[in-house]
Amino acid sequence: MKNLIIDNIDSWKIKKKEKLIIAGPCSAESYEQVMETAEELSKFNVNVLRAGIWKPRTRPNSFEGVGEAGLGWLKEAGKRFNLPVTVEVANSGHIKEALDNEIDILWIGARTTVNPFTVQEIADSLKGIDIPVMIKNPVNPDIDLWIGAIERLNRAGITKIAAIHRGFSSFKQYEYRNVPEWELVVELRRRIPQIPIICDPSHICGNRELLSSVSQIAMDLLYDGLMIESHINPDVALSDSAQQLRPKDLKTLLDNLQFKKEYINDKKFYLEIENVREEIDKVDYKIIDLLAKRRELSETIGKKKKLKKVSIFQPERWNAIAESRISAGKKYNLSEEFMLKLFSKIHQESIGIQRK
Repeated sequence: MKNLIIDNIDSWKIKKKEKLIIAGPCSAESYEQVMETAEELSKFNVNVLRAGIWKPRTRPNSFEGVGEAGLGWLKEAGKRFNLPVTVEVANSGHIKEALDNEIDILWIGARTTVNPFTVQEIADSLKGIDIPVMIKNPVNPDIDLWIGAIERLNRAGITKIAAIHRGFSSFKQYEYRNVPEWELVVELRRRIPQIPIICDPSHICGNRELLSSVSQIAMDLLYDGLMIESHINPDVALSDSAQQLRPKDLKTLLDNLQFKKEYINDKKFYLEIENVREEIDKVDYKIIDLLAKRRELSETIGKKKKLKKVSIFQPERWNAIAESRISAGKKYNLSEEFMLKLFSKIHQESIGIQRK
């Protein structure tokens, strides 16, 4: 989207190294906890200190943050250990308190991004204020809602904008707390190529055991940084204890990451890659030809159903398609999830064609 004016992270006046690393506790719980965590994080390549001050909890009796008092702790820790600090804001009141306490960077959470009214309230509160804002994806996998939030902040004059990918809620049970849906982030980058994208593996995973693998996937997909929750003693944390790392364990995770490059100076490598890509292009065009043929068949069957007044959707037929295509895909090492997604899209298109 060429009409968006978005600066690179390098213009945020932070000490950016190879990747932007944002770390700190899920929640600021006490002065001592914030200071001890910040001190340990400052000893390695963390660029920004984070902490939740107001916590949007699902149940009202959960710990909902310490409020404005935590802003002072966080800012003092940032000054003491020479780190810019960031907090989540969810309304104009939060904005005022954060700015009064000279917070360096703001972020908008997933439960806020989902509500355009609230995002607009935040945008209006920030008009004329040059402060970096990071925007998490909405809880549901709606890329236009995510982009809409980015646009609202940008139109308010905010140019230092980054997107944070924290995964998406699902009614199904997966190994992740929030399903990554990596393809949506790829699409976001296609539509807004200039926007920095940061991965929040803590909220994707929901447990510390998966953090390393998800962080590596983000690096493989050329994300600009990571936001990872780190607590001086995660086992006693008042919120999301299972997904937080001790600072020393976060250092180990970061030390073991492999940072990938988009380009390398190797002509032979790219020649080999180009040869494979040419074959991929041929296969893709064959797929398009086959999809066009399938469309024609869908039109034919739609006309026949209309003449006989038969319903467009045939549950038994769809169940048979899903089962048989998944089974066929397994023979070629194509995952059940991929085959179901692929043929669900094809089936939906077929229904649309028949409906017309």
